[in-house]
Amino acid sequence: MKKELIVQRDPKSPISEIFRTLRTNIQFMNTTNKLKTLLITSTLPGEGKSYVSSNLAVTFAQAGKKVILIDADMRKGRLYSIFDISPRPGLSNYLSGIDLEEGEEKDITEYIQTTPISNLLVIPAGNIPPNPSELLISPQMNHLLEELKEVCDIIIIDGTPCELVTDSVILSRIVDSTVIVSAVKETKKDNLARVIANIQNVGGKLAGVVVNKVPISAKKYGEKYYYGSTSTKKVNKKAIMAMDSRRQLKSRTSDTISQNLRRNNTETVRREHEKNPKSNNENIKKVNSNETLERPKNINNSKATGPAKNADDILKQINSYLENEKKNLN
Repeated sequence: MKKELIVQRDPKSPISEIFRTLRTNIQFMNTTNKLKTLLITSTLPGEGKSYVSSNLAVTFAQAGKKVILIDADMRKGRLYSIFDISPRPGLSNYLSGIDLEEGEEKDITEYIQTTPISNLLVIPAGNIPPNPSELLISPQMNHLLEELKEVCDIIIIDGTPCELVTDSVILSRIVDSTVIVSAVKETKKDNLARVIANIQNVGGKLAGVVVNKVPISAKKYGEKYYYGSTSTKKVNKKAIMAMDSRRQLKSRTSDTISQNLRRNNTETVRREHEKNPKSNNENIKKVNSNETLERPKNINNSKATGPAKNADDILKQINSYLENEKKNLN
């Protein structure tokens, strides 16, 4: 299976998501369940109609729909190479009946080939006939589509470029809807307008235009589909624990520094008061209005030993001194 089937090869890619969006838009158009046959065509070769039709068929199959993909380009069909199946027998063999003996009835199952993708069957183009347009306009083509509608959910037809031959214009009359594939900097507006007019003139219904080959940088490619990658970074538990430890240490250090600043301010006020009691009454009142100094919350009083006990004694002495000074002022 070629790498062109990106929806099957890389279902998480942004391009695969675009094809699923296209599938969703087509399903919303089919609210009455009347859309059974969809033609994919283009203006000129090389614009990506086979690429779009094959990936779109895969997206429908991945959604649980029974899909039959028909290669109606009996001149240069290449769906057989994309899905790695036999090129014949195919559509031309069924429509012409060249493989049948006289009086033998056609069996559609002999022309349908299975693929590695579940729910997806393919009818290749078959042998190159001398009159492809006449085969497509024959009653056998209508009969084929009616038979396939009974056994599948949707039929996707990969047609020919409309600017070169009339095969797809003929098919647009008998299918439920048509999608035109264009390419950036390749498809000319005049050609596209002419193809749209030709399809509408024969009574065909147009679903819309798919713009292919849109240039995009690698950076924007990743940004436009932020969950396109299935890879995730492993959580480093040690790094998280170290980060938490640093946060706790920072919090403890901040508390300790604040406590030391309060102690230093109190000691400075006390010394200035001893030198000049009258001029510092206001400062002492401010100190006394504060709450009793407490130890940082991160220090466990019940288990404090050594320097921690000395700190408690100092705090008690300072609090006692402040109480005495407060009484003297009163």
